[in-house]
Amino acid sequence: MIFGSPETLFFRLVALLVAATVHEYAHALMADRLGDSTPRLMGRLSLNPIVHLDLLGSILLLVAGFGWAKPVQVNPRNFTDWRKGMMLVAAAGPLANVTLLFLLGVVFQLGVISPQTFLGRLILATMFINAMLAVFNLLPIPPLDGSKILSGLLPPAQAMAYDRLAQYGPLLLLVIIMLPGRIFSQVIGPPIFWLMSQALGRGGP
Repeated sequence: MIFGSPETLFFRLVALLVAATVHEYAHALMADRLGDSTPRLMGRLSLNPIVHLDLLGSILLLVAGFGWAKPVQVNPRNFTDWRKGMMLVAAAGPLANVTLLFLLGVVFQLGVISPQTFLGRLILATMFINAMLAVFNLLPIPPLDGSKILSGLLPPAQAMAYDRLAQYGPLLLLVIIMLPGRIFSQVIGPPIFWLMSQALGRGGP
């Protein structure tokens, strides 16, 4: 089966629903708190997973183990400082995933749940997808969150030059995605597993 075993498919589906919802809701909530009601008006200030899922990103995550959710639309003109606002909104998604990752890891560190049980394996899968979404979205490639964070950190002149490269971002992202699995995994794999090991208490279960 292209999706793996039925259990693996179930774990990935649940993990995707949880991680993508947390990620996009965090974007929407941050934008709303900073004065932009666009996500609220578009129905994205919600914990309903359906409004946040992207078809292609979801399929890739189920098949390949990495992917993305539907981007939250914001209007930077509603922010007091639009560059800082965009950076904070972008950072909110990955930060929410990392936060949830570490919260879930507590159940293993305290020995509340065995990683060998069905629930334990489900939580581990959810932790992994949260780590993957955080790391993947921090890549400084438009339209990923990392590009907006980097743009907000650069001096204005350099940020404008960098932002002009955004038109090539989707193509570059496609090229990276189509790289042989081993090459791509060498880029995002180490930080993902480092986050997992830290959340599980230096070495995991």
